[in-house]
Amino acid sequence: MRIQKQLSKKRKNKTYYKFAVIIPPMYVKESGLEGYELSAEVAKGEIKLRKKKN
Repeated sequence: MRIQKQLSKKRKNKTYYKFAVIIPPMYVKESGLEGYELSAEVAKGEIKLRKKKN
């Protein structure tokens, strides 16, 4: 598993980045989260993903 920094856009003298989380397919399948919108919670150096509540 890895977090990748990607160039999002360049405007004048500013560069904007976004981050992509690469999750192995077996983890996505096991979690049952494929195709759902997710929310993230950050605490104590960890990022937790959950199904977004409608």
